[in-house]
Amino acid sequence: MKKRLPGVFLACALPCVALTQQAGVDASANFIKPGDNLVLENIPPIAAKIAEATAKYDASRASIFLGWHPTRREMLISTRFGDTYQIHSVAMPGGARRQLTFYPDSVFSAQYLPDGKSFLFQKDIGGGEWYQIYRYDLATGDEALLTDGHSRHEYYLLAHHDTSLVFTSTRRNNKDDDLWIVDAADPNAAGNAHILTQVEGGGWAPLDWSPDNRQLLVLQYISANESYLWLVDAKTGDKKLLTPRPHGDSVAYAAAAFSHDGKSIYVLTDRDSEFQRLARMDLEGLRPEYLTSAIHWDVDSMSASEDGKSIAFVANENGFSKLYVLDTASGAWRPLSNIPAGVVSGLRFHADSRDLGFEVGSARSPDDDFSVNIESGKIDRWTQGETGGLDPETFVEPTLIKWKSFDGLELSGILHEPDAAKFPGKRPVMIEIHGGPEGQARPEYMGRENYLINVLGVAILEPNVRGSTGYGKSFLKLDNGFHRDATYKDINALLDWIGKQPRFDASRVMVYGGSYGGHMTWAVSAFYNDRIRCAMPIVGMSNLVTFLEHTEEYRRDLRRVEYGDERDPAMRAYLEKIAPMNHLDAMHKPIFAVVGRNDPRVPWTESRQIIDKLNAQGTPTWFLIANDEGHGYSKRKNLDFLFDAEVAFIQKYLLN
Repeated sequence: MKKRLPGVFLACALPCVALTQQAGVDASANFIKPGDNLVLENIPPIAAKIAEATAKYDASRASIFLGWHPTRREMLISTRFGDTYQIHSVAMPGGARRQLTFYPDSVFSAQYLPDGKSFLFQKDIGGGEWYQIYRYDLATGDEALLTDGHSRHEYYLLAHHDTSLVFTSTRRNNKDDDLWIVDAADPNAAGNAHILTQVEGGGWAPLDWSPDNRQLLVLQYISANESYLWLVDAKTGDKKLLTPRPHGDSVAYAAAAFSHDGKSIYVLTDRDSEFQRLARMDLEGLRPEYLTSAIHWDVDSMSASEDGKSIAFVANENGFSKLYVLDTASGAWRPLSNIPAGVVSGLRFHADSRDLGFEVGSARSPDDDFSVNIESGKIDRWTQGETGGLDPETFVEPTLIKWKSFDGLELSGILHEPDAAKFPGKRPVMIEIHGGPEGQARPEYMGRENYLINVLGVAILEPNVRGSTGYGKSFLKLDNGFHRDATYKDINALLDWIGKQPRFDASRVMVYGGSYGGHMTWAVSAFYNDRIRCAMPIVGMSNLVTFLEHTEEYRRDLRRVEYGDERDPAMRAYLEKIAPMNHLDAMHKPIFAVVGRNDPRVPWTESRQIIDKLNAQGTPTWFLIANDEGHGYSKRKNLDFLFDAEVAFIQKYLLN
């Protein structure tokens, strides 16, 4: 499964418009019958032969590494054998996956309690992101709710060798991510949880407990360019700011962990640098000692061993991951050899401090779980991802492309080009824009989209426009505030580049994207409509003003830092000026919009409001609503139908 879309969901904040044309077609007439949970508007019957052709591409399966058993060399993972991703245990490398949870919605996080007899997990309902935390008893299969059942609990963390659990909760006012604490083994945990400390804002997360479990390292996230680290007393809730904003530029922190003696911390930060570096900071002087300055790329994740002797970290080197390990005594670090090429994530040390678990995904493999012994270098593969029976060697290895934007800024992207021998001549192009907006297109598994490349001969180009991560913090800021429309112009310059390539047909270009990429798709449709053939915005914003006014309250201020504060008259006027919603007269090419009714990030009404007006002016539109999804689809039955409809849309409007 390619994780193309972030998973999210929201209650309708604008007046809900009555929907018509409930899905339902005659299966006997060789058409797909959508589920009753799907609502289709103007989408014609989808031929069953499309579903037959895409079936193998729909069947890919990834595995997400979640953590180690506290005493045994066993893993908890999340993978899918039915409709959704659920928790499984794997007892040995290459061992069978034993399914432990069975829910209609996906479960992606889990953590063992110290005795290994139970584990915690977290899930929501219908993609709404009102996460609850549960305890699962391995002996009985019983599940106990540890939280209140209705507030949002996004982050949680168990103490070292203890059942004390700290978690964030919006229980107090449905807005701020206060820190709460409870004994995770308490049979009445839901009733006995209590607030540890009140905070302001929706961007707080516990990162680590001190070795003696008396203190907590907590991150306060403001934006991709600004965050802070706090030290919180685990008994009193008193908090101390460790990283006040220095004079001049803002600073971001991505991760942190205590040293083994508790006297210092290891952090990932872009302080005094364009890129995130691993640093050590003494808790007395609070002066950072930078440890990875020789790596001129972002260090984007880290994990500390339990014995405190090693820090594993991953550098994002032009989109590809490189895994390193640092010796804390000497400060020296070295790359780990023979790690599968691709994108590495999910670093977690086993309690033995030697086995390092992680997952790797690449263009020819969905995410799979691995471990490496950092002493011997021995690598074990714990899972073998399925590709639907397709030969992964037939999947295209991407190439890096570069182009100059309107102002001379050099940009890059990832190109997946169909085989020239099989598909001679000029090929149609799908521009697929990542979300975030602080995301990054990387050489990951394309999943179902391999069908578009290998069978339909469509080239897929994933641009990293200004504001993407991975290219330094100055580049990251280039789309903020009054520079938002510069990103739209980046795509216009990419269209110029496509027009100069002998392999591409500039008259057959489709733009596609999810979340912020969906907003960009709407924007390209509005401002460069004559340069594209069709567009497919997924859970995208049609107007950043209405989006900011109606996204869930717990995240509203966080998004204002990125997009601008719509309450400021000058900013509001600018955002209204560039809103795709306000340029409908230019939008005449076919649009296929997709939403989840429960999306808390981008209300589904962002697409509803623009689709209604496009319909009124005669623009061809398809509109798909899933009543049991949020910010992107996660259930296989919905993803299968969505992709088959996408193929039909591409055949009708891009290829013909």
